[in-house]
Amino acid sequence: MDVASYFDVGKIVALAPELLKSAPPYIIEGAARIYGIIVMISIPASVALLFGIFYSHFGAKAVEKKADEKFAAHVEMANNEKAKGNSEHTNRWKKILEMVSSANQSDWIRSIIEADIMLDEVLEKAGYQGEGIGEKLKRVEKGDLQSLDSAWEAHKVRNAIAHEPNFALNQHEAKRVIELYRKVFAEYYVI
Repeated sequence: MDVASYFDVGKIVALAPELLKSAPPYIIEGAARIYGIIVMISIPASVALLFGIFYSHFGAKAVEKKADEKFAAHVEMANNEKAKGNSEHTNRWKKILEMVSSANQSDWIRSIIEADIMLDEVLEKAGYQGEGIGEKLKRVEKGDLQSLDSAWEAHKVRNAIAHEPNFALNQHEAKRVIELYRKVFAEYYVI
């Protein structure tokens, strides 16, 4: 006899009434209890899993909608800047580059402060809310801004300039920081 004949479902179903008639009552009661337990567990589990499916589906839709809104804001900002010919940001950026190329240290400091102000405005236009640049940058996800680390690093230097009276800034460092801001502005298509 082969293995398939042991598990022939048709024979098992046909023999089930005969097996139940000859089975002791405690086996039938035990089987009924086990069946009841399985039903009691499977119904709430099925409901929970069904709820999980709906929750995941609608959660994914909400995340997708938020991502689409952020993308649309970036595209709209880029299109607005392109339509204006980037004149406002381009002119400001040229002044920042002139200041950082100056021989005067106070101009280097002003260039970083002006670039940080420009960063604040760009983040505001992109839809990020917060009391200051730090709070706005905390709300930016890495996937939304590839140059997020550059923005943080540049902003930290600006904070050091503003809050540390003995902060030493040379022209090489000032140009490096302005380059960090440039990466962010280029990604947002404002320069």
